[in-house]
Amino acid sequence: MGDMPRPREFTESAVLESARNQFWETGYAGTSLADLTAATGLGKGSLYGAFGDKHALFLRTLEGYCADVVSDAHGELSGGGRAIDRLVEHLRNSARVGVVGARSRGCMMAKAAAEFGARDAAVQHIISSTFTLWHDELAAGIAKAQDEGDIAGSVDADTLAWTLLTVLRGFEAMRKAGVATDHLAAALDQVLGTIPRSG
Repeated sequence: MGDMPRPREFTESAVLESARNQFWETGYAGTSLADLTAATGLGKGSLYGAFGDKHALFLRTLEGYCADVVSDAHGELSGGGRAIDRLVEHLRNSARVGVVGARSRGCMMAKAAAEFGARDAAVQHIISSTFTLWHDELAAGIAKAQDEGDIAGSVDADTLAWTLLTVLRGFEAMRKAGVATDHLAAALDQVLGTIPRSG
């Protein structure tokens, strides 16, 4: 008698990553159950048994993506060296003007916001909370650069952080619209030049 087939083992993180990549690539409405089972290797019963329905699974993947965004911002803004250099590097990375081979599918947050708008309170809450946390990281980096004498002390760190975050989201939209990278790089240089410096 042959061996009984073993149930497929899976790790939650691997399944969520596969589901996230699928949602990120094709959007919520454009992702079918068949797409999710193919991407994750799980049957419908296992998938929904572990994560709930499609909407619940989407929220988990969006939360994970957003947590990574905030974690990346924290890592880039709180590293070694001068705060102004970390801030500039973070802005360049986030605007993706110097990234070779950057993902063409764009930001999952931006795609979710465009697809759901304000119709889905859970999606809106996740995205809004993420922007608040990202703002807080930017504001802390700006305040540190002020302490180090590189950004003028008269600058309101909270307002500048919101301004820079708004600019970054504009870069996301322009890049997705196909605006040439050299135009965006020049625009970012101009934005960076408007940050009031000390002295």
